[in-house]
Amino acid sequence: MLAELHQKEKSMSTSKFVTHFYLGISFLGLLMVSLMSIHNPQATMDLVQVKLDNNDAISSIRGIYGGVGLSILVSLVYGYFKLGLRVLLAFFTMFWGFYALSRLLTLTINGPLASFGQQWLITESFLCIVGMALLWVSTKNETRSKKPV
Repeated sequence: MLAELHQKEKSMSTSKFVTHFYLGISFLGLLMVSLMSIHNPQATMDLVQVKLDNNDAISSIRGIYGGVGLSILVSLVYGYFKLGLRVLLAFFTMFWGFYALSRLLTLTINGPLASFGQQWLITESFLCIVGMALLWVSTKNETRSKKPV
């Protein structure tokens, strides 16, 4: 019985570590794009070979990728302390999943993606799948921990 309890505890700590790592990578990725976009919107758009040729375009990228990205991050920090780990995990799973879905729609509607889009489609799909797996494990662990011992 003690060995079983120890194994369950070890499994939950491993999944918690992986969840924190996943959230950290997701958070840092969003933070980097947000800060880059606030500091130099053209650098963000250079990743997809788009030239920002007027102040409205620069302002829009700074606002959408920079300002909105930072407001999402601040909300996530608040959510972490008020709502818990699973809410953040669910958010980032949807975040990466909808990014991947958007790329798939572009692929379907507009045609093939260049190497940047292809690489990010793979990355975002992978991060969505990892998030779904972590949500499944956390649900399974929660259900297990509610059972009487």
